[in-house]
Amino acid sequence: MNSRPLALINVFVIVILAATLFSTFSLIIACIVKTRERFMGVGQVLTMPLFFASNAIYPTAIMPAWLKVISNLNPLTYVVDALRTFMLSGSTSSFGLGLNYAVILLTTIVLVFIGARLYPQLGV
Repeated sequence: MNSRPLALINVFVIVILAATLFSTFSLIIACIVKTRERFMGVGQVLTMPLFFASNAIYPTAIMPAWLKVISNLNPLTYVVDALRTFMLSGSTSSFGLGLNYAVILLTTIVLVFIGARLYPQLGV
């Protein structure tokens, strides 16, 4: 395990990246549905399955094969894995910290690009 100050810096970086990722995801949904009521409904329909299909509640090792595939495509799985690794003493990453960072960064970049393309088209 890394030294505690380095672990805290990594937690901060992961939290900022995850906040950017999921804020941009919400922005994309808002750009598509365009009304507050639809956004709230669609947002809940999408975020609850993302949470339950991640390793936030139980490890991917005990998931059925079909759910494990969904979990491995879910960026929240990699956020949770990285945060557990840095916040729990003696914890090791299930996927590797390099893969965690790569998935989080790549997903964030893709979503920021999509959000940047959709937002100006609103014509507000």
